[in-house]
Amino acid sequence: MPITASLRPRILVVEDDRTLNGQIASLLEEKGYRTQQCYEGEGALLSALGQRFDLILLDVLLPKLDGFEVLKRLRKTRQTPVMMLTARGAEEERIRGYRRGADDYLPKPFGFTELQLRIEALLRRTLGSSDPRADPEELCVGPLRLARSELAVRYHDTAIALTPIQFRLLWVLLLHQGEALSKPYLYQLVLEREYSRYDRSLDMHLSRVRRKLVAAGMAVDRLQTIHGKGYCFL
Repeated sequence: MPITASLRPRILVVEDDRTLNGQIASLLEEKGYRTQQCYEGEGALLSALGQRFDLILLDVLLPKLDGFEVLKRLRKTRQTPVMMLTARGAEEERIRGYRRGADDYLPKPFGFTELQLRIEALLRRTLGSSDPRADPEELCVGPLRLARSELAVRYHDTAIALTPIQFRLLWVLLLHQGEALSKPYLYQLVLEREYSRYDRSLDMHLSRVRRKLVAAGMAVDRLQTIHGKGYCFL
C-alpha cells in the first residue's frame, strides 16, 4: 500500500553547505520522505519550534547559531528526534552532542546508505506509530492485544473500549515497553501539541486507560507513572 503524503515522515535538513543540503534533501524525497531545508542556525531553530517534524538532521558548524546551541534551545520545549551531522569525529564532540540531547550522531563524510539506515532506525526507535513503514498492524503483550486499524483492545477475552487518543497513548507505550516516555514527548506524539506543566490532559487519559485495563483484569502496576520522567508500560 503506498504511503500518502500526510503520512510520509517529515525531515528538517539543516546544513550550511547548500550543495550537500540539496543532495540530502533530494535523496530523501526519492525515498519517500518530505523535507524542508535550512542553511543557518537561527532559521533552523525557528522552523523547528514553529512546525512539526519527525526528525531533524542538524549540522554542527552553522552560521548565526551553531548546531549545539540550536539543540540546547530546542530541547527546552521540543523533543523532536535530532541526528547531528559534523565533520568533527572526535569522541568529545559526540559526547557533547549527546549531552545536549542528540538522538544520534553521524560524522562526515558519510554514505547516503548509512544515513538512510540510521534515519529508519531512529524513526522506529523514537516515533513508533508515526512512521507507517515501521509500524505493525497489531501489538500483543501477553494477553493484551491491540489492533490498530480497528482501534480494538482486548485483554484475554474482554473487549476494552478506548477513545482514539487513549488507544494512541496505549499503543505508543506498548511500542516502547519498559521505557519511561517523557510527558513532552507524549504530548507531541499523542496529543499533537506542546507540553504545559499546567495541562493535566495526558494524566487524565492515562488514568482512564489504566482504570479500564485494571477492570479487565490487568495488574495495576503494569502501567506506571515514573516520578520526574513520565510513563512506562512494564
